[in-house]
Amino acid sequence: MKAGDVLHLTRAASPQFARPILFRLIKIRADLHTYSGWTWLDGYQLNERGEAVARRELYVLKAGTNRPHRGPLRRP
Repeated sequence: MKAGDVLHLTRAASPQFARPILFRLIKIRADLHTYSGWTWLDGYQLNERGEAVARRELYVLKAGTNRPHRGPLRRP
């Protein structure tokens, strides 16, 4: 994962994503200590058109976030 990636976050990343979201990564928060396999992400939650709707810091399981979103985001 790198800055600018759009991630499709589901329950595989965290139970908080019962409803999956799209998330544009700003940075991985390496300054915060976590349990093994988990990490803090800083970025923007996106709507279905790819527009940022909320700035968020998320605590996620790394193994659940290794697949960037590959489909095109709908544009108006």
